[in-house]
Amino acid sequence: MSTATLKSAEAGTAAGAARTPSPLGVLLRPVKGRVRAAVALQGLAAALGLAPLICLAELARVLLADGPADPAAVWPLVAGALAGAVASPAAGAAATLVGHLADNDMQLSVRRALVRHLGRVPLGWFAGKGSGRVKKALHDDIEDVHSLVAHTLPDLASVVAVPAVALVYLAAVDWRLTLVALVPVAGGVLLFARAMAGSMKKMAEYAEAMGAVNTAAVEFVNGIQVVKHFGGHRRAHERFTRAADAFADFFASWSRSTTPVTVGSFLLLSAPTVAVAAVAAGTAFTLLGWSDPASVVAFALLAPALCAPMNVIGSRMQQIQAATAAAGRVAALLDTPVLPEGGGARPQGSRVVFDGVRFAYPDGGDGERGGEALRGVDLVLEPGTVTALVGPSGAGKTTLATLPARFHDATAGSVSIGGADVRDIPADELYRTVGFVFQEVRLLRESVADNIAMGRPEAGRAEVEAAARAARIAERIEALPRGYDSVVGEDAELSGGEAQRVAIARALLADTPVLILDEATAAVDPVSEAAIQDALGELARGRTVLVVAHRLATVTGADRIAVMEAGRVVETGTHRELLERGGRYAGLWRAQHPPEPDGTGEKQ
Repeated sequence: MSTATLKSAEAGTAAGAARTPSPLGVLLRPVKGRVRAAVALQGLAAALGLAPLICLAELARVLLADGPADPAAVWPLVAGALAGAVASPAAGAAATLVGHLADNDMQLSVRRALVRHLGRVPLGWFAGKGSGRVKKALHDDIEDVHSLVAHTLPDLASVVAVPAVALVYLAAVDWRLTLVALVPVAGGVLLFARAMAGSMKKMAEYAEAMGAVNTAAVEFVNGIQVVKHFGGHRRAHERFTRAADAFADFFASWSRSTTPVTVGSFLLLSAPTVAVAAVAAGTAFTLLGWSDPASVVAFALLAPALCAPMNVIGSRMQQIQAATAAAGRVAALLDTPVLPEGGGARPQGSRVVFDGVRFAYPDGGDGERGGEALRGVDLVLEPGTVTALVGPSGAGKTTLATLPARFHDATAGSVSIGGADVRDIPADELYRTVGFVFQEVRLLRESVADNIAMGRPEAGRAEVEAAARAARIAERIEALPRGYDSVVGEDAELSGGEAQRVAIARALLADTPVLILDEATAAVDPVSEAAIQDALGELARGRTVLVVAHRLATVTGADRIAVMEAGRVVETGTHRELLERGGRYAGLWRAQHPPEPDGTGEKQ
């Protein structure tokens, strides 16, 4: 179910086919046979469900005939009614079983395909809206397709089978009464079509009006502190009330224009209306000698089945549309470009070289930023040294730092580790070589020990505890209700600084020779920062380290500082060398460390 599978499935549908199969058809292809079987079984169950009513109608014909009833004609009808009453739910249960098993296999294959595919998508893709799209595809969209496979398609079989069987039987009983019974059905269908006229345009207006309400509500709630502080709450509230009033006016107008017609349609398509019309006509026909009482019984029992489809057809069509749209989103996700797999190169050492690196985010699309972020960066990270990237926001620091881990691939130039281009290093080998600790920590809803051991699942408890001690987080973990077995989000509630130290313990245990730190202390309090700095000092020992920092005071001890601006490295040197040079770094330092009030000069 990868992109290649989708393409090959599309190509192999039927040579010379006029159009490409829909994404929904492609997703359902592996279970198509079982879905058809479930639909057929549900249709059979619906048809068999009418068998008891048909047998009862025929039994009435036998019993109302002149003279004593013939037992040879009565008992087969009774047996047929009982058999239909038993066979119908049995066929329905079989349809449910087959449909849900097919649905389970479909969901499993699609989710596996998504996981395999997304495992090869650039990690940077997830930084934008990627994670939201993944959640929607893996849960919401597949749930929509599940409803189609397990419920909607079998239900449609019932919707078709019930009126079809009833119509054939009633036409055989009395074609004139059948035409009478169809009059309210036809009238209801016409009214329903009239009510739905222009519904697509109205639905678009509905979505737009609801979107305006949601936007105003979110704006009001998110900014409530600011607007109340500056006295603008009345304006923000008025925007919300205007949007809500506009939505209410639109919806009321739409309802007024469609409610009478819709109610009329539902009344004509209701089972009592059809039954009363058929029985009244049958009574009149019987009095006129055109029909017989047994036929009236048959129509009283089965005429309501003629309007069965219209009770659910609208919701089922909406479910089909939702599933079709969901399948399109899943297929689009499976078409997300992936990083080419490495060719088998192995790094020989931990020297990192950026050689003429250029990188441009896509214009629009997932990156959404567009434009060139790096413009010919040359930089060497020597083994066992700490190199700091500094510069103003938007200079390209984080973008450059993510390239050794292949969050993206450079659009020009190369990034190599130990003499091997990162594009030629297999993913498993690359992530055994490059570790990273970022400002935003991600801990899974697992035990603290499992979170630490993520990079080395085979590590023993003693190694996990040693990494925690080195990361200055062991005491906090041991104070948790179940210690290292406490589950994050359940009985382990960690602050930002504590979670950061768990991430550092994870990196320590992974023991990668190259380490990337991106603003690891930017969002924590001074006490946590001191503990994290101690842990980072332990983590950086003997490794090739690249640090991204905005606060220059945190990297004054770096072996080398590279100053970036507008996607280029404009200065390199130690803290003291760069200050003495009086260039861009010195200006940044003065901005962050103005002269002391007593005029003694800058802190250095």
